[in-house]
Amino acid sequence: MELKNLMVGKNEGICTITINNPQTLNALNAEVLNELEFVFDGLKCDDEVSVVVLTGEGKAFVAGADIAYMNTLDPAGAKKFGQDGARLFRKIETLDKTVIAAVNGFALGGGCELAMACDIRIASVKAKFGQPEVGLGIIPGFSGTQRLPRLVGMGRAKELIFAGGHIDAEEAYRIGLVNKVTEKETLMEETYKMAEKIKANSRTAVKYAKEAINKGLETDIETGISYESNLFALCFSCEDQKEGMTAFAEKRKPQFK
Repeated sequence: MELKNLMVGKNEGICTITINNPQTLNALNAEVLNELEFVFDGLKCDDEVSVVVLTGEGKAFVAGADIAYMNTLDPAGAKKFGQDGARLFRKIETLDKTVIAAVNGFALGGGCELAMACDIRIASVKAKFGQPEVGLGIIPGFSGTQRLPRLVGMGRAKELIFAGGHIDAEEAYRIGLVNKVTEKETLMEETYKMAEKIKANSRTAVKYAKEAINKGLETDIETGISYESNLFALCFSCEDQKEGMTAFAEKRKPQFK
């Protein structure tokens, strides 16, 4: 697929995806969603990549879904648009690699939903977050009503969605929506530092840890504990476990494969 709205680069196990349509503040429409899905489908089969960094070009991470595009939709078209976005974001959430959102500016509506589908969110002090859809007569359509309360709690999620306002990066950090806030000039540097820390660990272990966390949040605690136990045991069938524990005993850094 020819990528008209994305820039994709790979360097030593880290893939950087930049949404690159600053004229629209990187708004999401069907074409952008299709390109993102194409790239993430490819990453699922890319054994060279262990960490993905997702960011936006210009003043916005993603300022939202494309309102001009949505204004042309009837209910059937809107349902498909919402389902397409939700399917993509679920693929990102369940990808067997760590996905870090480097939120450089506006992350509103669909942009906030996209950031929430990532595993970790690092924000510039210039970033703004919000779910303003009710001011347009709609609700979040890319799973925002499901992920936001899981991240910040029901009360805060309802306030953000019902009031439809914006919060800055520091408030997003305070309520647990983002993991770290940094200066605009050091955003990518700090993001890559995080990516390198994750990349240095066992890819298999990180993958299983992500799976255990995701599955556990979707079920009762007894089932989640059982799922964790199975994945914990599965680690002991992998070379990384033997290398990691041997390296610890020998007081050296592990060389994970």
